[in-house]
Amino acid sequence: MMDLNRRRVLRGMLGGSAVTVGLPLLNVFLNGNGTALADGAPLPVRFGTWAWGLGMDEAIFVPKTLGKDYDLPEEIASLKDVKQHINLYTQFNGFRDAAPNLCHKTGWVIARAGIAPMNQTDYPGETIDISVAKKIGTSTRFQHLTATATGNVRDSFSYENANSQTIADWSPIQFYAKIFGEDFQDPNAAVFKPNPRAMVRKSVLTGVMDSAKDLQQIVGADDKARLDQYFTGLRDLERQFDQQLTKPEPRAACVAGKAPKDEPAAGLDYTLVGKRHRMMTDLLVMALACDQTRVFNMAYSQSAAATSKQGYDKPHHTASHEEPVDQKLGYQPNTSWFIKQSMIEWAYFVEAFTKFKEGDGALIDNVLIYATTDQALARIHSIENQPMFTAGRAGGKVKTGYHLKGDGTPGTRLGLTCMKVMGLDVSNWGTQSNGTAKEIGEILV
Repeated sequence: MMDLNRRRVLRGMLGGSAVTVGLPLLNVFLNGNGTALADGAPLPVRFGTWAWGLGMDEAIFVPKTLGKDYDLPEEIASLKDVKQHINLYTQFNGFRDAAPNLCHKTGWVIARAGIAPMNQTDYPGETIDISVAKKIGTSTRFQHLTATATGNVRDSFSYENANSQTIADWSPIQFYAKIFGEDFQDPNAAVFKPNPRAMVRKSVLTGVMDSAKDLQQIVGADDKARLDQYFTGLRDLERQFDQQLTKPEPRAACVAGKAPKDEPAAGLDYTLVGKRHRMMTDLLVMALACDQTRVFNMAYSQSAAATSKQGYDKPHHTASHEEPVDQKLGYQPNTSWFIKQSMIEWAYFVEAFTKFKEGDGALIDNVLIYATTDQALARIHSIENQPMFTAGRAGGKVKTGYHLKGDGTPGTRLGLTCMKVMGLDVSNWGTQSNGTAKEIGEILV
């Protein structure tokens, strides 16, 4: 019987020259259920985050019912078609303790890092995506990818420390070139050709690392610490070059597609932000399908969202503070309209993962996406009861389709749960009142 495995290639002759053709991810390479590889290795599980600004209006966002068959109030009505793929978490709290309430920052930093920042330049700990990337992001070309729909590289909710904040990709054309440009190795290409530029770069990097090691012997303790951080970056570059010089595994769903022809026009009108968000989403999902990364971030808006719409003179953030509450409706109608647009884009983001077949399911079955915001009710800068979502089943480890209520417990419970699902060896997460050792067991399989 012919030996079949994922590394097998088809060999033949073309014009007198030998050629090899990599096989796609065939069903024969999977187990009987299509949920793992035939050798028992699981399909890769990816982790991502999604962010929107300015929270919600609880009266028309939070469902009245819990569990599997929860209702969809008007601010989240657009989630109807993806409801079965997501979980909604409400009445979980962020705690400032002795820290000030830094408008539009405290809430998202607690949700992403588990610690309340002390000032606007304070970025305590590291964000959850960085922690997960250190665990599962070492075998792919990019340890993580971060994108924003705002057009501003600073609109990122990811950092390793105060001096190492993640720069967001904002241009669809540049994002395509970064992922699928000259350095992209097509996993389904007929012949694997190591990138000569990567060879040269790795050779140069080896010399740089040797010189840096020599320098480390003659500097003081503070400079040694700085060099250690420098070495971390060099080792990450070395890993990327090694990956580019290694034949990638076939990926049946990987089709790079054509580069975007035009950039969306500059500006924060919701139509432009939405177009940019959808273009970046589609590229990001394809990067995952091609196994270019297993950790990703997407920001629909900045924390103090400045999204605007024609015919209304205030951007979202200004409206949240200045628009009066409509006495008949009981909420701010224009502010709520902006939140609805955010949820329309969240639905698009989740749905994009349902469209790629993987094994006997779809990409959504092998991801876990953690979605957070910066406020609960932006009008009063509240960080209590900030809503959160997850999407995806994390390789069958997470149940979906539920609305869960935290009853005032720390929102960091969800971050802890995500890290445990992704295989991190953590028993607790967060500090002071945000510290928790209690995961959200209701969603775990």
